[in-house]
Amino acid sequence: MFLIADGGSTKTDWSLVDGNQEIGRLQTRGINPFYQTEEEISAEIREQLLPRITDCGAIASVCFYGAGCAFPEKNEMLRRSIRRVLPVPVEVGSDLLAAARALCGDQPGIACILGTGSNSCLYDGKEIVENIFPLGFILGDEGSGAVLGKRLVGDVLKNQLPLALREVFFAESGLTPAIILEKVYKQPFPNRFLASLSPFLLRHIEEPAIRRLVGDSFRSFFARNVMQYDCRNHLVHLTGSIAWHYQSLLKEIAREFNLRLGTIEQSPLPGLVRYHGGKS
Repeated sequence: MFLIADGGSTKTDWSLVDGNQEIGRLQTRGINPFYQTEEEISAEIREQLLPRITDCGAIASVCFYGAGCAFPEKNEMLRRSIRRVLPVPVEVGSDLLAAARALCGDQPGIACILGTGSNSCLYDGKEIVENIFPLGFILGDEGSGAVLGKRLVGDVLKNQLPLALREVFFAESGLTPAIILEKVYKQPFPNRFLASLSPFLLRHIEEPAIRRLVGDSFRSFFARNVMQYDCRNHLVHLTGSIAWHYQSLLKEIAREFNLRLGTIEQSPLPGLVRYHGGKS
């Protein structure tokens, strides 16, 4: 048996695989080597994952795909973190490689992530051949949950939304301007906090101001990222919670750009089980 992990800044999904069959799935908090130390990651795995897999038999290897896993030094740090708890062979790859393998398999295509963060690439069926830097939620990550949340609170606090809608936001969220500023500027993982506001946008997506806010962010994602690849000859595939829950609006905006959308999946794990199971 082996473990496949889909690690994000908000949560990490773990799939327990026997041969080419998923026999269990678990979830722990987000794991990101850009925001956490080696000790913190090891503690998360030891305390949140290990007790739940001790009855599942021997784990032969781990394939960890995650946000923040695009640089050799971060990948090695994460590999050490896992091996401190599970002393087995560990492969570490980026969440973008996970998306490409899960969505495209062995076929070329454009693979995109729209979750807490966002990313995209051109995949040739074996490896990533082009990647526009996502740049994180401060400089980039267009279309992501964190950027949608950032735009929402910015518009709320600068009175850019109708008064009635701003009042509904504060009533539903229980937030105040002071709490928002504290969570964004002083507490850890502001991207998680901002992304957690996405359900408000989804509930009120028919409000013209909200639909415009979300739509403009998706337009920025396509224009500043996807359109730089060979879109004429490749399908555009998407994975992530934002892609899944907002797929109707995404499809509408993709048509504005003459993009051909392929698969949209909430999680890359089912595709990764197929990909790795077929090679085991």
